[in-house]
Amino acid sequence: MTEHTLKFFGEELEQLKGEVIRMGGLAESQVSQAVRAVAVRDVGLAERVVVEDETLDLLQHDIERSAIRLIALRQPVAQDLRRTVGALKLSLVLERAGDYAKNIAKRALVIAQADPEIPLTRSVQRMGELVAGRLKEALDAYSAGDIQAARSVWNRDEDIDEHYNSLFRELLTYMMGDPHTIGACAHLLFVAKNLERIGDYATSIAEMVPYEVSGDEFSDPRPKWSSVEEPSKGNGDFP
Repeated sequence: MTEHTLKFFGEELEQLKGEVIRMGGLAESQVSQAVRAVAVRDVGLAERVVVEDETLDLLQHDIERSAIRLIALRQPVAQDLRRTVGALKLSLVLERAGDYAKNIAKRALVIAQADPEIPLTRSVQRMGELVAGRLKEALDAYSAGDIQAARSVWNRDEDIDEHYNSLFRELLTYMMGDPHTIGACAHLLFVAKNLERIGDYATSIAEMVPYEVSGDEFSDPRPKWSSVEEPSKGNGDFP
């Protein structure tokens, strides 16, 4: 390829990465807003999160088309190919994280109508803040191509699992103590499970950084907390 073509290709790759970063920022915002909607019983905010999920879907489709076009027309190799495929994979991860944020927002709509109010929403909010922060760290590592920062995210995956297990037990205890709260607590259980899944996606994003930069992977097994029994066999999607 000529120097001009190489320069143009590099600009296309940077634009593709920029779109992934933009999508990541939106996904992070969706998670934070969905959790806040649960914590403060904000129906309007929850409804906005549900509606704005469509924007994430459209971004994912745009990134997918751009990545496929680059592969077809430019036939990238080595790191350029890894960057292109990585952008495609990350867009799918972020789209799914957005789906979980939407699901949390839908449950926030139900929880807002619950009576009595469940005090453990504050614990859910703390877990949500941790997950949103971890997602941001992973995206920052991706943006900078920082393998050490990515490993830091990857090594702390179990922190979120610990929060989930603790909250799971708290909610079960609360339901046994006051049967009137069973419905709302069940929704909070699914909110917590959705957050745990988003935390897994943050770790998946971190795993993509060494792959893009050097073609390597983190060789040791991902740290993982032994999970308690989950509220269902599914993924907690709202019906």
